[in-house]
Amino acid sequence: MSPEDKKRIAAEAAIDYVRPDTVIGVGTGSTVNHFIDLLAEKMGGRISAAVSSSEASSERLRGHGIEVVDLNRAGALDLYVDGADESNARLQLIKGGGGALTREKIVAAASRRFVCIADDSKLVEKLGKFPLPVEVIPMARELVGGQLRELGGNPRLREGFTTDNGNQILDLHGLRIDNSLDLETRINQITGVVCNGLFAHRPADVLILGGDDGARTLTATS
Repeated sequence: MSPEDKKRIAAEAAIDYVRPDTVIGVGTGSTVNHFIDLLAEKMGGRISAAVSSSEASSERLRGHGIEVVDLNRAGALDLYVDGADESNARLQLIKGGGGALTREKIVAAASRRFVCIADDSKLVEKLGKFPLPVEVIPMARELVGGQLRELGGNPRLREGFTTDNGNQILDLHGLRIDNSLDLETRINQITGVVCNGLFAHRPADVLILGGDDGARTLTATS
């Protein structure tokens, strides 16, 4: 089974968490694209609207006739569905491969339940093989990069990429992430950092993994 088939399996299983007549949070990425398409196909006009974490997802939602609203207008959300680049067994994540990590973290923080969807290759024993994205204010890039090196990583500028917030991303390679909570806090305290792609303080509540045998669901207590 191809990775795309596995992503679609996970995305389809997430539809069961969507309640009619609610505003839901929608993330970014290839797995989420499957979710958006299935949301339109299976729920039709039965959701009120969506809060999106990226311009790309907003465009796809609107293309299906789903209204996209600002989080300030929507307020607290019942559900957020998004993908991940890596997850450990505690449902702590690395996100941001698509560059939308800051808005993703904001929408996740505003949501009562965070359902993460991914193919089964994304579940790992220890986070860090996937480079950790760090969104930075452009003028602080070198300052931040130096302090990230002191944490033991190798920061590389994501060339030719600007976030929807107008910032740059340093992808931090070579990390051994033994304490996700501590590292998330330490990176966010570096002056010039907007956000980093560790979702440890606000992990997923549910992880749905698509695989050859269908969808497998993990929770933070399983």
